[in-house]
Amino acid sequence: MDFNVFVEKMVKILQQKMGEDYEIRVTEVTKNNDIRMTGVVMIKETENVSPTIYLEEPYRQYSEGTDLHVIADRIVALYEERMEDIDFDMNFFREFKSVKDRIFHKLVNYSRNENLLKDVPHIKWCDLAVVFYYSMEEVKFGKASILIHNSHIDMWSQTADTLYQTAQDNMRRNMPELLVPLPELIYGMSGVRMEEDDMKIYVLTNQEKMYGASAMLYSDRISKLASSLDSDLLILPSSVHEVMLLPDDPDRKYIFYRQMVKEVNITQVEPEEILSFNLYRYNRKKAGIEEIIA
Repeated sequence: MDFNVFVEKMVKILQQKMGEDYEIRVTEVTKNNDIRMTGVVMIKETENVSPTIYLEEPYRQYSEGTDLHVIADRIVALYEERMEDIDFDMNFFREFKSVKDRIFHKLVNYSRNENLLKDVPHIKWCDLAVVFYYSMEEVKFGKASILIHNSHIDMWSQTADTLYQTAQDNMRRNMPELLVPLPELIYGMSGVRMEEDDMKIYVLTNQEKMYGASAMLYSDRISKLASSLDSDLLILPSSVHEVMLLPDDPDRKYIFYRQMVKEVNITQVEPEEILSFNLYRYNRKKAGIEEIIA
């Protein structure tokens, strides 16, 4: 059975299990880098919010032999678990003063998100775009967020520029930057010590290590690192969650680093988490970050 038939059958089974009080809707969600995912939303008449349960993983389970009704039971159980965490009145989202302290920003690839950017407030930055999201309080199944759309800023009487200033303040206060040598970060995350070599590589992210590439927008440490190394800094986009920095070497061909970024993106990074295939440089004379065109 192909995916579309699977979705149709799953909707029918879920409708039987949930009863007439629920409406089962199929929705297509556009994720970062124009990744499309299909999900189901189970809406009860008395509820104004419901989690989206994506069906790609359940379909994989079906393809490996799991019974449809077993999969449906898992979806219902996941829905009930998530509803325990998000069962609240969304009316608070109508007032900017109620949400402004939890508005943050992240960087996404501009050209890979052209369709998405038509509907969300954003600011172009190099070949990237700054977009905004509301971060919900941490819940049992992890962190949840709401991408801010044009309809939201219209409702709040805000602009992309005012959102940017709000997000910058919140990032510095709640998601301070983290700039550490690569071996130190790997040891802290895995307990594995890397052998030191002559190449000084640093990782820039935030304390949450979530959408940490946007720390480039408010970092105070990049300029200090450049001064301590007495060098401009080459910046390699590792993913939407972090970037790598190393002393810029004008004698080394940038094609080497471009190939490195390309290979890592293709083999190591989830398609949804790719930031860019380009290179950046912190220019000490300009005291800012620029895209390397050549």
